[in-house]
Amino acid sequence: MARSVRMFEFVLLLTWLLASKTGLCHPYHGKYARGSRHKSHNHQALSKIAIHRTIIRLDPNISITVSPSLMGLKGESMSFVLVQFRRPNGASESDWIGVFSPAKFNGSLCTSDKYGTNRDFQPFLCTSPIKYQYANFSSLDYVEKGEGSLNIRLINQRADFAFALFTGGIENPVLLGVSNTIAFVNPKAPLYPRLALTANWDEMSVTWTSGYSLGEAIPMVSWGHGAENHHLISPARTLSIDHSDMCGSPARTIGWRDPGYIHTALFTNLWPNTKYIYKVGHKLKNGSYVWGKNFYFTSAPSPGQDSLQRVIIYGDLGKGERDGSNEYNNFQPGSLNTTDRLVEELDSFDLIFHIGDLCYANGYLSQWDQFMEQIESLASQVPYMVARYSLDYGLFHFCIADSEHDWREGTEQYKFVEDCLASSDRLKQPWLIFAAHRVLGYSSDEWYGIEGTFSEPMARENLQKLWQKYKVDLAFFGHVHNYERTYPVYESNCVSTEGSHYSGNFNATIHIVVGGAGATLSPYSTIQTSWSAFKDLNHGFGKLTAFNRSVLLFEYKRSSDGKVYDSIWINREYKDVLGCDTINNCPLSTLAS
Repeated sequence: MARSVRMFEFVLLLTWLLASKTGLCHPYHGKYARGSRHKSHNHQALSKIAIHRTIIRLDPNISITVSPSLMGLKGESMSFVLVQFRRPNGASESDWIGVFSPAKFNGSLCTSDKYGTNRDFQPFLCTSPIKYQYANFSSLDYVEKGEGSLNIRLINQRADFAFALFTGGIENPVLLGVSNTIAFVNPKAPLYPRLALTANWDEMSVTWTSGYSLGEAIPMVSWGHGAENHHLISPARTLSIDHSDMCGSPARTIGWRDPGYIHTALFTNLWPNTKYIYKVGHKLKNGSYVWGKNFYFTSAPSPGQDSLQRVIIYGDLGKGERDGSNEYNNFQPGSLNTTDRLVEELDSFDLIFHIGDLCYANGYLSQWDQFMEQIESLASQVPYMVARYSLDYGLFHFCIADSEHDWREGTEQYKFVEDCLASSDRLKQPWLIFAAHRVLGYSSDEWYGIEGTFSEPMARENLQKLWQKYKVDLAFFGHVHNYERTYPVYESNCVSTEGSHYSGNFNATIHIVVGGAGATLSPYSTIQTSWSAFKDLNHGFGKLTAFNRSVLLFEYKRSSDGKVYDSIWINREYKDVLGCDTINNCPLSTLAS
């Protein structure tokens, strides 16, 4: 049990760090793993603000006030605030409001970049805002009247807030005025729990964030099964990160923000398919407790359990801003639609796989809290899986690869993939699923078409023999921001052109790109690929439903309306998996032996 806890914490922290760092410290940006190709990957909206060029020109005639001054009086972790501002002389379309947290954002917060080769000169304002909006966003007559207001949505991020009025646009900012300070009642409160499965089927982990160090309070989770039965207490381990864990700018400089403390606890000895209640919290030194809200989850089915099992899978979700902040306009335009659609359908699935490109923080650590808050309604109630692992879940065996590392034959990654596929017991887990972030199989994406590979270079040339040997039913990928499904394909040849129903002996793996969850959509190549069965240039997500050991349904849904736009059925018996496939790939032993 201790080993699974340590492994989960390591994976969680590693995922956090890698997604927060710059490309300079990417674990594998060599010849065979290309950097991101899509524009929205490369331009985090906050990076457009040239905060290091800021000129300080405080104007006593300018006023900016924010109310209420105290948020979360009823335990809320989110609040809309009213920002009112006046610039009697010189109001301009280039004026904008920046939200800073902590509230003190002047030069005293600056820290020199002492690590790595990417060194920045220390600017006077060296803290990026956590979001921003133009002054005339909701006050169209701002320039004429010199006054306006904004409704800004804030979440509890363990610190107070201040708002600043700038002119000169975001490329040449001039600081004119700073507001009063506002805060949540308890900025350190335990928030944003997210569930995950562990290596043991009868366990579930929960991770949350708070402002409490181990010296201030003891982290724990109270839980039990039944409606209000909190009769068990599990301790939590605590991790955190600091500047030295970052690789370079902006994560070490203007994008740095204290991420608080990350706590992880385990629910153990769970009954299969059982509903549990829990709340995360802390015991303070004075003996009192601080608790979060009550949440519920249903434990996993036991390996091989013959029951209805439903899994959501997508990549490249990103995050959105519900108050229309410019920070994310057109950056991940489908993110909120997908999140809200899944919240509406929460009772219709049991597990989520988010296969890479989580929130596109790109070195701006404030974005992680905002992403966790966005997915809280999902991740607090169903396992939200994000990293590399081998996992049994009821009738499924999942092999999730790390496409940021070398996948060629002879590498550690290749060995992991083969070991994972080989470990599948098709009698217990008849449905074998492979997934990775980058497209290691097939995609008709425009950039892949230009390169002539229709996948990451050297990917399927090395891995497709494993998919065929172990009869992988479906392979899922993100990275490309669209939807596409192939026919069963091997060595770029269609083994079957059946459109929506497959039965009997295994033919070849069907490859599905589900990278259109939220980020800016990616066009397809003009080259017509013979193995492509269905494409859709819309935001959406995939859903797997195992009805039993022999019937599997895959559906692709658009986030805009939740309707199914593509689907396939697979009917396959155990004997069909053990037999030869349609290209004469035969197992070493037969069903008779």
